[in-house]
Amino acid sequence: MSVNHAAAPLSARDGRSGNAQIVATVFITFVGYLTIGLPLAALPIHVHADLGYGTVVAGLAVSIQYIATVLTRARVGQIADTRGPKLTVLAGLVACFASGALLAASALLEPAGALGLIFASRLALGIGESLIGTGAIAWAIGRVGPEYTARIIAWNGVSTYGALAAGAPAGVMLAGWLGFGAIGVSVMLLAAAGLAIAWPKPAPPIRRGEARLGIGHVFRRILPHGAALALSTIGFGTITTFVTLYYAAQHWTGAAFALSVFGLAFIACRLLFADTINRHGGFPVAIVSLVLQTAGLLVLWCAGSPPLALVGAGLTGFGFSLVFPAIGVVAVARVPAANRGSALGLYSMFLDVALGITGPAAGLIAGRFTEATPFLFGAVATAASLAVTLVLAMKREDRPT
Repeated sequence: MSVNHAAAPLSARDGRSGNAQIVATVFITFVGYLTIGLPLAALPIHVHADLGYGTVVAGLAVSIQYIATVLTRARVGQIADTRGPKLTVLAGLVACFASGALLAASALLEPAGALGLIFASRLALGIGESLIGTGAIAWAIGRVGPEYTARIIAWNGVSTYGALAAGAPAGVMLAGWLGFGAIGVSVMLLAAAGLAIAWPKPAPPIRRGEARLGIGHVFRRILPHGAALALSTIGFGTITTFVTLYYAAQHWTGAAFALSVFGLAFIACRLLFADTINRHGGFPVAIVSLVLQTAGLLVLWCAGSPPLALVGAGLTGFGFSLVFPAIGVVAVARVPAANRGSALGLYSMFLDVALGITGPAAGLIAGRFTEATPFLFGAVATAASLAVTLVLAMKREDRPT
């Protein structure tokens, strides 16, 4: 069955107009993800040092958000398909506002009550992340047309990571200057600003009366693509989780700089090379990217000096950068346009799950072997992703059905 995408709006046929509309939509993502980034670094410190709970509880306070995100991805995709992506994003911003209100209220309570509100806040934020992350991409595609999918996913990712990188240190400074409650108030203000920006923007038409696959059929269509993404994400997760411990074990300084190099390479690749997906196809770009990512992780694993470790981190960030959009373009093309939101939600879920399991799994490996071994684990997983992608490419899974 071929997928007949609706024609893009006239404004999308003008490259500059299309880019402007993409930027306008992904800016909403940036605002939404700032609400996620603000409490990210300050929260575990607050739970542990201020409320007096152990490190396990402090870690749980952070990770419970991602549980909510994973559990709601599929349902959020269906909402975007049936109720529209604009409504999905607005609902996500409302959830973020509620999260901020709960966080601000928690600062007024004793430790036990405060922790309960913090957990509720994190669950609301996880739902908000799921709604915004899926809805914004579907909204942009609906506004400018499916031919811009690769660019939309790539630029949306830049907004996401940029907001998290900016929000985390800003949240720590806010908590230090004005107290932890100020983070909750700031989250509320940002969410309200996001609602004000998003509300007047036009919503793309909801595709009614078109053939729509059941969620199980959509899942089966994108399963191999999601598996390839998950395996590659394991390699990404080993760097964000273990590079600081790796540097400490080697008695090196500058672990934060390694993360910065990774992030800068990631963003630079997305900004400079996102259009190669349209020119050469999703799978060719993914294959090259996965080769580079595998090489970078192997360099990190056997690095004997900080400069070599920086090369490995930068190469890994550059390689991982286009994996999500390159494979994602093919995954979305495998389902009818009326199921685009469901496909995006389910595809993103594989990334969430991979990040959730990478920390514990790589931690067990590091405990049994050395702090460098998780990077070998990540390289093997990325090589497995490459194998899956090669098989899909040989089967011509890039053709819509």
